[in-house]
Amino acid sequence: MKKRGKWLALALVAALAVTTVGCGSGKKESKGEKGASEEIKDLVTYEVPQREMENVFVLNTEMAADLNVLCNTNEGFLETNPKGQLVAGIAKEWGTEDNGLTWTFKMRDDVKWVDQQGNEKADMVADDFVTALEWILNAHKNDAGNNTSMPISMIKGAKEYREYTKSLSADEALKLDKSKFLEMVGIETPDDYTVVYHCIAETPYFDTVAVSACLYPISQGFIDEVGVENVKSVGIDKLWYNGPYILTEFIQGNTKTLTKNESYWDKDCKLFDTVTIKLVEDVTVGYSLYDTGEIDTIDLAEANLRAIYEDENNQYHDYLTEKLPNKFSYQMKFNYAKKNEDGSDDTNWNTAIANEAFRQSIYYGLDLTKTYERANMINPLSCENTAYTMKGLVYFSDGTEYVDRVEELIELPESNGKKMRRLDKEKAEELKKQAIEELSAKGVKFPVEMDYYIPAGSQLALDSATVLQENFAECLGDDYIKLNIGTYVSSLTQEVIDPSLQSVVMNGWGADYGDVQNFLGQETYGEETAYYSMNYTNINDATDPELIATWKEFTDLVNKANAITGDLDERYEAYAQAEAYMLKHAMTIPYNLEISWQLSKINDYSVSHAIYGMQNAKYKNWETSVDAYTTEDYEKFAEEFNK
Repeated sequence: MKKRGKWLALALVAALAVTTVGCGSGKKESKGEKGASEEIKDLVTYEVPQREMENVFVLNTEMAADLNVLCNTNEGFLETNPKGQLVAGIAKEWGTEDNGLTWTFKMRDDVKWVDQQGNEKADMVADDFVTALEWILNAHKNDAGNNTSMPISMIKGAKEYREYTKSLSADEALKLDKSKFLEMVGIETPDDYTVVYHCIAETPYFDTVAVSACLYPISQGFIDEVGVENVKSVGIDKLWYNGPYILTEFIQGNTKTLTKNESYWDKDCKLFDTVTIKLVEDVTVGYSLYDTGEIDTIDLAEANLRAIYEDENNQYHDYLTEKLPNKFSYQMKFNYAKKNEDGSDDTNWNTAIANEAFRQSIYYGLDLTKTYERANMINPLSCENTAYTMKGLVYFSDGTEYVDRVEELIELPESNGKKMRRLDKEKAEELKKQAIEELSAKGVKFPVEMDYYIPAGSQLALDSATVLQENFAECLGDDYIKLNIGTYVSSLTQEVIDPSLQSVVMNGWGADYGDVQNFLGQETYGEETAYYSMNYTNINDATDPELIATWKEFTDLVNKANAITGDLDERYEAYAQAEAYMLKHAMTIPYNLEISWQLSKINDYSVSHAIYGMQNAKYKNWETSVDAYTTEDYEKFAEEFNK
């Protein structure tokens, strides 16, 4: 077997020794010379309401808000290190001998399932991966279709098995054991600690899927204990855990507490005793909590960042640190089948957004620099997003980065450091005139009203939305588009997305695995596995023939690219052509990258920075200090990291 890895504990990236430093002392010593500061034992971090957890069963969600917590309570075969590289985890070795047609994972034999009290429930065995994949592909157990896209597109028989279960009644499907599944699907367990997957075609990147929920395990014993009909709805007190932490508390809209799993297999790793995740109204409120020592890290809003940055005497001036980019590519996603609050079609919006010139006028005309300043007033244009796929995901054999090729195809100019690269005011004005003429002929009333929703009670979200509203008015004219700011109480999904009330939503996608299909495949037409098409854009419910034709052409380009498996350069070029088509037709509009500034007691360079998967929020082997890190500390961490 050609091994891609061997067993090892997740190594902590080498970092410089540290010394104590006090935020308000006025004495700013580097932690690079005088030994280690005391590390945090009970970490307290935060989240904002729009990223509140909604699901606790790992196989039943694709939302980062959920997976950022569940990656700590559940584990699959592999992990990622601070460089974003795959390393051994539950699988002590793994590999392929036929360029990705067949993949074998050999497991450790000392992993335990435990309940919320830490009581051992069962040994973890290979059959747990079979149980989980059957649940995912069973159309009645997993009626929402979460985590199906990757198995269906990669594993032999997966699509056929899901279609088979659709043909059954709910009662029949829920009663299925795994015999029919093993007969139809390309997965086998030669022994209790070996799992073999058979792919539809050569899939040299299949092991990158192993850090996503679609290949995570569950125990048949857990299903038997809670009942197959209750799996999705059980609370945290009924779940079984195999990760480094147990979710011991979850108060919706308040706090989540992770407690170290004493039965966790990796005895050499560094874990916190507890991790508490507080829900704060916004980062301005979080800043106050950081200032009083109630949380250990905080991203800085524009006002706080400006006040600290511009005042050299501010107690936090020398503790500003720029965060590393995360893996998410944020897009402005349009709803092509919007509803009014009474459930009727919003015909005016749906007609307008189906018009290509209307969308392109936004693409070329909307200047988001002031929006970027809300997160990064020091270097706002670093937040500009130019493509759909996140930069750094894949590279051509000559070293060309994939997004660079997309930018070349759409003829994006080089940055001049002063304005967004895609802005073209003259072109936007021409497209605006064209859109008004074409849409007026169809009875569209101007200004077209665009409904955008934010969490109620968040002043920061309101301020940011107001800036966006002003951007539209200044750049495109409020006689053309009027951005309406609406609010939801607790769940964007349940209150806005499910009833299809939004005109637009700004949403980020981070890759589940290391291939472009995981990005572009979320936007295809008429395919159940396309997450955004099914849940956000509602393109499958659109009625405009030209719009549908555009989406079908894009889908054909994506599927042709996905069919190329032997030559990765050819595959990536085909995807780049498809993505360029998407951007030229403004089917979605790249919005931003998250590159902000912070005050923190966490060394970000010790945290996983994988461009794919769900490992980056895993609180394992993190380097921390009870005293905040300085700007100088971070410069040295970066120097060491980039050696």
